[in-house]
Formats: sequence, C-alpha cells, structure tokens
Amino acid sequence: MNLTDMITLVRRDLRDESSPYQWSDDELTRHINRALKQLSERVPLPAKATLATTDGSREVSLTPLSNRVMVQAVEYPIDYTPQKFQRFALWGDTLVIISGNEPDGSNCYIYYGKLHTLDADTSTIPPRYEDLIATGACGYAAISYAAYSVNKVSVGGTVTPREYRLWGNERLKVFTDALKRLGRRQRIRTSQLYND
Repeated sequence: MNLTDMITLVRRDLRDESSPYQWSDDELTRHINRALKQLSERVPLPAKATLATTDGSREVSLTPLSNRVMVQAVEYPIDYTPQKFQRFALWGDTLVIISGNEPDGSNCYIYYGKLHTLDADTSTIPPRYEDLIATGACGYAAISYAAYSVNKVSVGGTVTPREYRLWGNERLKVFTDALKRLGRRQRIRTSQLYND
C-alpha cells in the first residue's frame, strides 16, 4: 500500500468518494501521518545501525539515527558468539554504555526502532495495521472537520458538527484502544540481553 491507496481507503471510510471532496488530499495526508506516528511509537520499525565508539569514552552519539523512536539493545564488542549486549543509558541523542569494557574506538551495533514511512511509492506499515491507520486518520479528520464547521451554514446534508465530533471520537477510541494493546511499553519482557 502507498499513500494514494491509504488516502483512498480513508476517503471510503469517511464516505467522501465523489468530487468535490470534503477533505483535500493534503488534509488527509496530515491525519494519516499523525496516526502513523502514533503507531510508530507503539510498534516501531526495527532497525540496526553500526556506529563507531570513541577510544576511552563510553558515550556514543545517536544523531546519525534518523527518525529514531527507541533503542532496544547495544552490542559491543561486535561479531562475538554469543553476542555481547551491554547495559546502556540514554540522554537526548547520547547513548552511554554502562557495562563491559571501556570502548576502544571500534564499532558497536545499535538495535533500535524508528518511524514507519508511507509515501507515494512505498510503505513500511505491516499490512495488518493498514486498517488501524485508516481508522485513526478518519477519527482525526472527522474531529477536525467538526471544529471547522461550527457556526457555519450547512447546505451539503444533514450531518452536524456534533455528529462528526461523536463519530470521530468513536473512531479515535477504537484506534487508541488498539494501540494500547499493541504497545511495546506495555509488554512484559521475559528475556535478558546481557549478564551482570
């Protein structure tokens, strides 16, 4: 699925399929991106990066990791069997390796999660979450339209701003409840990545 397909899906759910459209493509893209960001916070796209350490320093800069949402693990030194995962602390864009030997300038692996992408050509959204993104985008679109249409004369039908707001809130409740069930922060972890 690409962005055009997602906009079509959202329009179908909003019953906004005939021109002139009630929502522009730009407006729907903004609502889709908002829902996508929230999904990424809960179910980030897994990524792995190789970053150089600094000889004599336990700090590693994470600025090269664009769209980073979280850091899952740090492997240092690399290419050992079994792998050597280290305890770490984060402060902004700086990761501090707490356990193990002091780094000597060699590389480390950072396992992290980043924002999903959805553009004109590609998508990193797992297919099972596409309808969930559409549900969130519909909720945001309906609430936005309800706020916009307050105190305006309606000549396009019987749907009132209040009905848009109620329907939008229902969609957002479904969306946020599903995100809570998916949330990485809510999971109980039973494995250990490093030894003390």
